[in-house]
Amino acid sequence: MNIIVCIKQVPETTEVRINPETNTLIREGVKAIINPFDMYAIEESVRLKERFGGKITVISMGPPQADAALKEAISLGVDEGILLCDRAFAGSDTWATSYTLSGAIKLIGDYDLIICGKQASDGDTAQVGPGISAHLNIPQVTYVKKIEEVKDKTMRVERLMEEGFEIIETPLPAVLTVVKEINEPRLPSLKGMMRAKSAKITVWTQKELNLDPQNIGLCGSPTQVVKIFTPPQRSGGQILAGEVPEIAQKLVELLRSEIN
Repeated sequence: MNIIVCIKQVPETTEVRINPETNTLIREGVKAIINPFDMYAIEESVRLKERFGGKITVISMGPPQADAALKEAISLGVDEGILLCDRAFAGSDTWATSYTLSGAIKLIGDYDLIICGKQASDGDTAQVGPGISAHLNIPQVTYVKKIEEVKDKTMRVERLMEEGFEIIETPLPAVLTVVKEINEPRLPSLKGMMRAKSAKITVWTQKELNLDPQNIGLCGSPTQVVKIFTPPQRSGGQILAGEVPEIAQKLVELLRSEIN
């Protein structure tokens, strides 16, 4: 089974800072990590390889330093890393990102399954995985919590729902986006770390992908960030103490005073 895993390098901190002029993330001085949900995608791909054999290719779109994320993935059991790196890709929204990733997947060619984390911690849109499915015109199953069976070019999975789960059978190739309930990511082995240290990351630019320039980067992004701001911190407030009837009466009086 040949598997492609799409990952993203994100800021480690939850205190994301925004450049007010460009409305983009300020990454300078902030440690970068593999998007946490993508770690579950990597782990699941390695488990599938251990069961069925094959090859795992991990791809990411980002600046040159994103090769560190690809090498970390290799230390966890991935076979090959490909970085999509070109100034032409800068400013991509989720549509342009999924279009670019799908272009790389088409160039790879031989694949049975594509796995993504359900969403990125710095965007929280959960749109890139489904976008890849749309661009490649292949089935998708989102919020996968368990892969039950792989047989005869089909896969049966459990999909997490708000009140339980549903079982879906899909033909392959397909795109899966996975949730953290699917597994427990492993730590890199010493052998894996040594292999990652010497691994050569393949870098593809717009020249190799030859994508429609009107569909990549900022130019190819149908959504534009007009303004980003951090809401002011809340101030004031009261803590009401006492028995429940007493607290309820105090709350009613406070609400009435606010209205009047």
